[in-house]
Amino acid sequence: QVQLVESGGGLVQAGGSLRLSCAASGRDFSRNAMAWYRQAPGKQREAVATITSSGYTNYADSVKGRFTISRDNAKNMVFLQMSSLKPEDTAVYYCRFAATAIYWGQGTQVTVSS
Repeated sequence: QVQLVESGGGLVQAGGSLRLSCAASGRDFSRNAMAWYRQAPGKQREAVATITSSGYTNYADSVKGRFTISRDNAKNMVFLQMSSLKPEDTAVYYCRFAATAIYWGQGTQVTVSS
């Protein structure tokens, strides 16, 4: 059974930093891409960052240069380092894994105050 558990969210002032973690279990994730998504109140869920099995990364334009996605395949973990946070980054952040099905974590709230 695939399980994704996010952690690391919280309240931070604008300009601050947070590091999100996603612990994956239930199968070997090392050969698949992993991603972080976010959903702000009243908005659709959007992709924030993706990392392939080989470490290739891709970012939404809104976070380029501020966020960094990484992974530790030995520990089945994915991270999102967020810096220079803005109030518009406020959202619930989700870890996502896609294989024959799409799996989501429960999300972790990130709130950036101005």
